[in-house]
Amino acid sequence: MPLRRRSLLAAPLALPILAAPSLVRAQEAETFRSQHGAFRLRTFATGLENPWGGGFLPDGHLLVSERPGRARLVAPDGTVSAPLTGLPEVVTGGQGGLLDIRPAPDFATTSEVYFSTSTLVTGGVVTRLYRARLAGQGFTEVRPLLDAVPPQARGRNHFGGRIAFSPDGAHVFLTCGDRYEQRERAQRLDDLAGKILRLTRDGRIPADNPFAGKQGQRGEIFSYGHRNPQGLAFNPATGSLFSAEFGPLGGDELNLIRPGQNYGWPEVSYGREYSGQLIANGRTAGPGFTDPVKFWVPSISPSGLAFAPPEAPAVWRGGLFLACLRTPGLLRLRMEGDRVGAEEQLLWGRVRLRQVIFAPDGALLVLTDEARGRILRLEAA
Repeated sequence: MPLRRRSLLAAPLALPILAAPSLVRAQEAETFRSQHGAFRLRTFATGLENPWGGGFLPDGHLLVSERPGRARLVAPDGTVSAPLTGLPEVVTGGQGGLLDIRPAPDFATTSEVYFSTSTLVTGGVVTRLYRARLAGQGFTEVRPLLDAVPPQARGRNHFGGRIAFSPDGAHVFLTCGDRYEQRERAQRLDDLAGKILRLTRDGRIPADNPFAGKQGQRGEIFSYGHRNPQGLAFNPATGSLFSAEFGPLGGDELNLIRPGQNYGWPEVSYGREYSGQLIANGRTAGPGFTDPVKFWVPSISPSGLAFAPPEAPAVWRGGLFLACLRTPGLLRLRMEGDRVGAEEQLLWGRVRLRQVIFAPDGALLVLTDEARGRILRLEAA
């Protein structure tokens, strides 16, 4: 395991678990030093239950999802709204629930929002992608765009569910986990589990998708051989798509996603079974499989990821940030184009993180994976 940076572990995180918005705004910030400069940490918002995803609206409000099935708006001062109305029912057992939620790039003119769920259908549970409109304190015109079929009757794990938009805003991408109980689904091209999918904004299959129009293969598939990817973002410096996915016991991966490529799960892996037994007889690579650009043994359990925008403060600029669940904390990777450089552990060992979001003012927000969840704000000192 990488060495922990003692300067970030000098004192426990003395932040309130639950506080009124006025107390949150008044809270004194802690200051830390990283390899790239100093930053301050404070609690931005509290009172959220397992926040999972989100994105900023043009008026400065943050739209955020809670895994039990709620979505809320967080004002620029950290005030959290009542639950928004109009969301469909979700399956909340295991790792399921309301997963990612993202305002469309052209939200200012369309009011469109996309979100993912675990949803009960005939035959079992699927990862589902929705499109809706957000008006005031509720959602309207809620429409399912895709179900990651076939449904699976057993198990409530490995739904994936992370959403990203192409740089031109014309396409929406969705990660789908292998659903855990039947991991071989990740290698099947007639099955949407264990894949990264690409659709037009209205849910159609793009004609230039790698498997579009091919008999016995699902045209929605963009890449396959994934275990449970919960990080997905485009590199603003290159336009390339990256994903982060959970390995089993070790073998977490950061992947550079190319159309039609096979990322190997479960035929190859750097991890082991939870029992300690080898996976695929210990194979880590093979012909036809695309290697990760980085992997971790032991696990860091990377969930959401975000690239620092070009205009970000110097303390964040040039970094790719991963929200980690185990070991809990924030991991920074230095990027040079699409090449991954040195890593740095921030807030390591402090709190489980689910997602990373950059605010319009350049601050870095992280969503904590807690029943009494928080949004932490990291800003240049």
